[in-house]
This record gives sequence, C-alpha cells and structure tokens, in this order.
Amino acid sequence: MPMFMDVHSIEGGVAAADVADAHRADLATQSKYAVSYLRYWIDEEGGKIFCLVDAPNAEAAAAVHREAHGLVADEIYPVSEHA
Repeated sequence: MPMFMDVHSIEGGVAAADVADAHRADLATQSKYAVSYLRYWIDEEGGKIFCLVDAPNAEAAAAVHREAHGLVADEIYPVSEHA
C-alpha cells in the first residue's frame, strides 16, 4: 500500500496531549477507509504535526482526519521508506 506523510500547521503552537487525542481518534476511524496511521511527530512550539500513514490514496488519509477530528492536513506527500 502507498505511504504518505501529511503536514498540519497549527498557528500558535500545539499541545502534545491534544495531538495524542487526535491520533487516538484517527486509530478508531482508520479501518473504515482501509488506512493505517503508523506514527506521528510534533513540533509543539512551531505548531507542526507530521503523520505517516499507509493509505490507498491521499484522499482516504484525509477522510480519516476529517471524520475523526476535523484537523485535515495542509499538505500530503507520497513517500517511500529507505534504510
């Protein structure tokens, strides 16, 4: 399945606890869209959230965020894993 990295920009910063709550909501919603959110990273002060996701397409990844908590990514990039 293709992998994507999505990027969220939250003006004013973001709290790790809030991102963890949103991620749990993604996990509860993802199977409906054949998506698997794998991992996320946060820059709390900069207000950046990066999510790594296996998804059939970028639209499915966005649909999970939209339904789970409404925080749709500003950008979604196809990525591949290299050692």
